[in-house]
Formats: sequence, structure tokens, C-alpha cells
Amino acid sequence: MKVTIEYCGGCPYLPQANALACELKETFGDVEVELVRSTGGAFEVQVDGQLVFSKKASKRFPAYRELPQLIGM
Repeated sequence: MKVTIEYCGGCPYLPQANALACELKETFGDVEVELVRSTGGAFEVQVDGQLVFSKKASKRFPAYRELPQLIGM
């Protein structure tokens, strides 16, 4: 499984992206996580190319354990 976390580099979102990457690695073990610096307040999460969470759409960050539940593997 490949997870891509696109985060706004001009915002202080890198700690959230790193925390989510650690959470996913703890939960799923052998998961490939790529952090992609972006702009515009982005915090978008894709799993194998499919968007599973969008801060732009939801207007919030994912809650702790929310992404592993959404991914459900």
C-alpha cells in the first residue's frame, strides 16, 4: 500500500503529516508513505492513488485513528 500525504509547506502542517505517517506505519506495518510539499492550505491523503481524506473539502485535519479506519485494511 502506498500512501501520499500532500501538505502545505507554507503552513505549519509538516508535524501533522509526520504524525500521520507514523500512525499509519504503526497500524499497517509495511506501508510506503510519501510526503509531498504543496501550497494553498493542502492536507490531502491518497491511498494507492485514491483520495481518502481532504482537508480542503472537510475544513479540518483528520482525527487520531480516523485514517486507519477509513483505509480499513
